Amino acid sequence: MTTATRRAFRPLMLMLALTLVAAACSGTPDDGQNAGQRIVSISPTATEMVFAIGAGDRVVAVDQFSYYPAEAPVTDLDGWNPNIEAIASYGPDLVLMQTSGDVGASLEALGIEVWAHDAPFVFDDVYVQIEQLGAVTGQADEAAALVTEMQAQIDDLVAAAPDASGLSFYHELDNTLYTVTSSTFIGQVYGLFGLTNVADPADADGSAWGYPQLSDEYLVDADPDIIFLADTLCCGQDAQTVAARPGWNQLTAVQTGRIVELDDDIVSRWGPRLVDFIAAISGVLVSIGATS
Repeated sequence: MTTATRRAFRPLMLMLALTLVAAACSGTPDDGQNAGQRIVSISPTATEMVFAIGAGDRVVAVDQFSYYPAEAPVTDLDGWNPNIEAIASYGPDLVLMQTSGDVGASLEALGIEVWAHDAPFVFDDVYVQIEQLGAVTGQADEAAALVTEMQAQIDDLVAAAPDASGLSFYHELDNTLYTVTSSTFIGQVYGLFGLTNVADPADADGSAWGYPQLSDEYLVDADPDIIFLADTLCCGQDAQTVAARPGWNQLTAVQTGRIVELDDDIVSRWGPRLVDFIAAISGVLVSIGATS
């Protein structure tokens, strides 16, 4: 996918993910029944989850964007426009995907089990998804252990950060200034630290589903204390490109050097690396002392 395409699809797909309902997983097979299971994943988040719970050795193919962890068997399978025949050609017993619809029904008609997920609204949704995937792969104990570990690590990271209630921030999804509000899962991550989201007034009525597009003028007026860039990979943004934007040299975040370059993939996927996202925020707050 080209940079332009990724940039165009990012806010659209995030909004769609929040409005679609995932198909429920069926059954809870035990380890013996899953010993020879063949898994295909066309969801990067699901791929990260299935490897993290110890079922990665059963994964025979993943989509072109499931390049983490490194051992994932990346293919040219398309997660955006799934091809039933291409998926079935790998002989899977189980297919992991984000929202299933007709594709999921067609795979199930072929006798292939489908586990589908949607984007989380709150943290508990993430943990539930991991545990559901553990059940359908026969890795329930491993999934429960992963959830417990993530919760403990997140609690420690939040506790380690100083009070940030006096600081405001802007989270950038792409360089056309799409962002997130506190009503989204990403926004709630920042809420753990008490940070104030400058985008909230831009979608007070929720008409943008928590993903409003701001303007240069809006951000100059809002003057965030910290800028978090989640478009370093998709759109080549960094501290230098932000500082060069018209009028942005007036921003407090630019003048104080508080521009944080995040890994797009870690921020946009809510699996085990959610801990890494939270660690990045915690680390920034520790480094600046979280003072207004």
